Amino acid sequence: MDLRIVARLRCPVCGEAMDPAESVLRCRGGHSFDVARQGYVDLSAGPVTHPGDTTEMVAARERVLAAGHFGFITAGLAEATATYDSGLIVDVGAGTGVHLKSLLEARPDALGLAVDVSKPALRRAARAHPRMGAVRADAWRGLPVADGAASVVLNVFAPRAGREFARVLRPGGRLAVVTPAPDHLRELGLAIGVDPRKEERLFATLGPWFVREQDHELRTTLHLSAAEAHAVAGMGPGAFHHPTPAYEGPVTAAVHLSVWHHAE
Repeated sequence: MDLRIVARLRCPVCGEAMDPAESVLRCRGGHSFDVARQGYVDLSAGPVTHPGDTTEMVAARERVLAAGHFGFITAGLAEATATYDSGLIVDVGAGTGVHLKSLLEARPDALGLAVDVSKPALRRAARAHPRMGAVRADAWRGLPVADGAASVVLNVFAPRAGREFARVLRPGGRLAVVTPAPDHLRELGLAIGVDPRKEERLFATLGPWFVREQDHELRTTLHLSAAEAHAVAGMGPGAFHHPTPAYEGPVTAAVHLSVWHHAE
């Protein structure tokens, strides 16, 4: 892992700074954490609230993202955070790190940290880009990142921990959040429907610490083969609850991208 990223990490047990040693990261309080063979570090320091994506879900997501079907989300994130072309970008719920990798490729002075609870996802994220580190951590239990270390925090289809996002984001930094629109993937039977409390829930998780300055809907039509429709359905949490669709053809892809700054 890039030493500049390690310098921004903090021990999940005592909060001390971390230093690299032989196949471990060791904090100045004496706690050590093994670096996995694939390159990520488990800094969860205890049980996580959810195990995250399975190996099968990660493989399905890799196939879908490699085909470029969700590139419109990556492009939206790049545009929304374009003025922040240096510093550390922390992607909370990063999965395999595809969005973060793209942002780093366009920003030669930026560093990236992929945070997720899924070990199968982190195995891929750790190797996605030389300026990207990967750590296992549960945002609801705390991020192993120094105060004010991030210039940008990304949160794409992932749990939101507003207090922690605010703590690790530097003054003047930005938080970019992507959530599904009500008709996202409706043709696959995965649309979430209209939630009358959607805004209330969003502000409950972020409002005490952030002010929303932008909110855009990003929308496109995916043209999927039967195999691609199967992969799209299998890459998200709906894979646990819905049968695999027998479908091919156009599919609605629609999300909301909002940008937030620190509340005064």
